[in-house]
This record gives sequence, C-alpha cells and structure tokens, in this order.
Amino acid sequence: MAPTPRTPIADDSINLQVDPSYRSSPTNFSPIPLQLLEQKVEKVTVEEPPKKDGEQKEDEHFRILGHHMCLKRQRDCPLLLAQSKHPKRTIGDTDLESRRAAVRAWGDQPLHLADPDIHEIMEKEKQRQVKGIELIASENFVCRAVMEALGSHLTNKYSEGMPGARYYTGNQYIDQIENLCIERALTAFGLESDKWGVNVQPYSCTSANFAVYTGLLLPGERIMGLDSPSGGHMSHGYCTPGGKKISAASIFFESFPYKVNPQTGYIDYEKLEDKALDYRPKILICGGSSYPRDWDFARVRQIADKCGAVLMCDMAHISGLVATKECSNPFDHCDIVTSTTHKGLRGPRGGIIFYRRGPKIRKQGHHSSHGDTSTHYDLEEKINFAVFPSLQGGPHNNHIAALAIALKQVATPEYKAYIQQMKKNAQALASALLRRKCRLVTGGTDNHLLLWDLTPLGLTGKVYEKVCEMCHITLNKTAIFGDNGTISPGGVRIGTPAMTTRGCIESDFETIADFLIKAAQITSALQREHGKSHKEFVKSLCTNKDICELRNRVEAFAMQYEMPASQI
Repeated sequence: MAPTPRTPIADDSINLQVDPSYRSSPTNFSPIPLQLLEQKVEKVTVEEPPKKDGEQKEDEHFRILGHHMCLKRQRDCPLLLAQSKHPKRTIGDTDLESRRAAVRAWGDQPLHLADPDIHEIMEKEKQRQVKGIELIASENFVCRAVMEALGSHLTNKYSEGMPGARYYTGNQYIDQIENLCIERALTAFGLESDKWGVNVQPYSCTSANFAVYTGLLLPGERIMGLDSPSGGHMSHGYCTPGGKKISAASIFFESFPYKVNPQTGYIDYEKLEDKALDYRPKILICGGSSYPRDWDFARVRQIADKCGAVLMCDMAHISGLVATKECSNPFDHCDIVTSTTHKGLRGPRGGIIFYRRGPKIRKQGHHSSHGDTSTHYDLEEKINFAVFPSLQGGPHNNHIAALAIALKQVATPEYKAYIQQMKKNAQALASALLRRKCRLVTGGTDNHLLLWDLTPLGLTGKVYEKVCEMCHITLNKTAIFGDNGTISPGGVRIGTPAMTTRGCIESDFETIADFLIKAAQITSALQREHGKSHKEFVKSLCTNKDICELRNRVEAFAMQYEMPASQI
C-alpha cells in the first residue's frame, strides 16, 4: 500500500519522514515520543549510484530505535521559495494592522470629511468674518500661531493642579509651557516676580473674578463694583431694579454698585467714596466693560484704604493699553488685577489673575483691610486654591500655550504700534460721529471704545443693532443713563480693536462712520414705516433695497483688508 504523501511545511529547513522502502506495512510505524529522540541514533549507509554533475545530494538514511528514517533535503520549490522571502503574517500581526488602520480611519480624517455639516457652517462663519466690519469692542482676531496652538495635541493632556504639583503624571512639558506663560505674563506687564504672582488657568475673566471672591470671601460677604448700566460688568455683581440677582457674584455674595454721573457719564468718585464708607465692602472693584474713559486708580486706592477693602481691578477691556502704557496703570495701585486674554491682547479666549506677593507696603493713615494686620500678602495660596480645586478642573493646556504665544507678542514694538493705532482709530471714529451731530456718552473716548446714544434719533440699540447686522456690521446694544438718570436701552457700544488688527487706519474709520450713519437713517425710515411692530420691522429687513445696497458697500470695503490666519 502506497504511503500518503506529506505536504512540505513552509518554514521547515528539513523534514523527518519514514523511508517507505523500510516499511513492511503502514501499521508497523508508530509516532516517536519526543523524549526518545535524544537517545542513540544509528546511521544506516545505503549504496547509491554515482551522481551526475549538477545533481543534488541524495537524502541521508538512518535508524532510530529500530525504525528506518530518512533525512529529506528541501527541494527548490517555487512556492516554498516565495514563502521564504515573504513570511506569512500571524493572526496577531493581521489583527494589529487592522486596529492601526481603524485608528487612522477615525483619527486622520480632515474636518470636511469627518463632519461635512460642521465644516460647512464653519466656512460660512469664516466668510462672515472676512466680509463684515467687526465693531464689537470685546472681539478681536488671532494670528495663525495662536490658532495652531489652540488646535494642537495639547488638548489631549489632563493637568489638574499647578506646575510641579499635578494630580496626574506625564506633565513635565505641560509644566514648562505653563511656567513660560507665567513668565511672559509678568514680562508683558512689566512686573517683578517677587512682587507679583499670576494664575493663567481661568477659563474666562468671569471665572477669574469669581475665583477671587471665592478665595478671599465667605458667602454673603460684601463686594462693590461699577453698576452694569454705568459700564460695569455683571461679574462684579448685578441685580435688576426689581431686585433679581443676575450674576453668581450677587447670588453668593452681597453686592452693592456705584454709578456714573448721569449728566456727564463719568464716574463720580465723591459719591463712590461716600457709598464705600457706608457699605464697607471687603473687595472694591474698579474697571468695566463699557466705560470709554481712563480710570483714576490712585483715587480708588485712597477710597479702598479708607474703607479697609482689598482693591481689585478688572482690566479686561484695557489690558492691551495697560501693557503698552497707553493708559493709567492699575498695577501701581491695586492688590489684584484680572483680565480676559482675547480682547486687546489678541490671545485665546480665557482669563488671567495677577496678585500681589511679598511684604506689604504700609502708608501712614491707611486702614488695614478689615482688621488684617499681617505684614505679607497672603493672596497667592487663596486664589490658586479657589481656581483649582474649588471652581475648575484641569486647565486647558492648548489655551495656556496659545496665551503664551500672544503674551510674547505683547512685549514687542509692533504690538505697541498696534495699540496706539487702535486708540487713534477710536478717536477718529468718535470725531467723525460728533461732526455728524451724533451724541456720544462722555463726549468721546480715551481708549478703544465709544458709546453712541441713539435716543436723540428716536432709536433703540436693539433695532439699530439688527439693521447693522443685516448690513454685515456687528456691534452691540448697551444700556445708557438718560439726562434724568433713568436707564435707557438706547445706546450701542462700538470698538476698534478688530478692524485695527485687519489694518484699518483713521481714514478707514471715517468711511465706517459713514456706514454707521447710513444704517441709522435706514433704521429710522423702517421704524417710521412699521411703527412699533417689531415682527414686521424684522421681516422687512430681508428685502429692503437700501440694506442690500449698504451690505454690498460694506462687503466691498471689508474685503480689501487682510484677515489673520486666513489660510487655515
């Protein structure tokens, strides 16, 4: 009976097989235990005929434990040669490659393929920004480097805690980034590290302000800031005239506002002092979001000392002016200074807190803060603890890196030139509107923004804002004080940071003033046509020929100017 042929194994160099010529029958052969292969092997010599030139050596025969065996040499089989050059992948290798391919398919898709819906909306927003005139005082455009940091792999890392004291490991490079950001923040504002510390982790200036209150106060203790209708910010505490508490600062702490003089629009420091001495806040807050004039920080310092308050400045809107010494400096007088990072600083959206450290400088006749007799500032630990773990989780490392980039730019001569042009543009716009008989709160501006009182035109900020938006001009409505001291929604806030970033100069803002006047004329005409019906007023905007014409002029104007990071 002929033996069953054996299939060669691809990765064997030799095969041990029973020589059929030595088998009496298939049943005479049984498998050999492996342990017996170590025993004596008896070699058998077999007479072979002479080999011709080029023939391969024949197989070698031998006997193990009485069984005749043959050592087969591997033949030159094309299939085997091909397999030896390209070894078969194991099941594990194939599985690994499939898993890698799955990660690439998910992780390497560009946005337009991964999510066409979001990509389309983002492209529309990009075109809106390019084709429009951006006059919202709290908005700006960032550079490509800031955008690249924001969209980087740094967003992957969790870094709860402070540099050198993180909850998670693997933060050695994150620590370097945050420490560099802290160093650049102090440099940008000309501060010495032995006198000032800084926390760059807050998610916004509102978060930064609330962290200060949380760190220094107990619930229900008192704060005092500029009233929101007077140009203050709601994070400084705000309640409606009916007593409803709007911001968390007013919900968890007791807030009491001071106001501007309704006739002049300027802060009334005499009344501020009277109120502060009566109210005795633990934190006195200066700075605002819609105040077009410079602050007398030295005067507010005197008031804080008299009532025993910690003095805090929210410089969110004027931080660029402060850094370039284009306005009065809150660091000369305040204990704590907070800011956003995305307005004049042209950085990512976030917040920052500066706080005094080291020995206190005592002045004769100054009251201590509510019985505080310590000789050194103790703000650092309280504020850092309030940021984390009290109020926030892990910091946004991509934001901190982007902020470090922006702060590096703040310390350059080019940035100072930008801030100076921003101020000139605001003054040029104010002058252009005043020449056209427009009424501005305080009669002008010292910084980057101005407040236009529309009540003499019979308009409200709400309807004018909407018409401007339809013409691709963005600004925002704001409440203002009337001559009789009543709060009116008849104003708009206009700022110059964003269009200055795009390269506009004074003459360009003369043109922008013309656009704004034309929008006011259109608003007045539509309001006369539709009366008090806001629904009909809004409905008519889409088909109004004057709006379409002004929109075309605005787009043609805006498209002349470069948009930062337009290639991303």
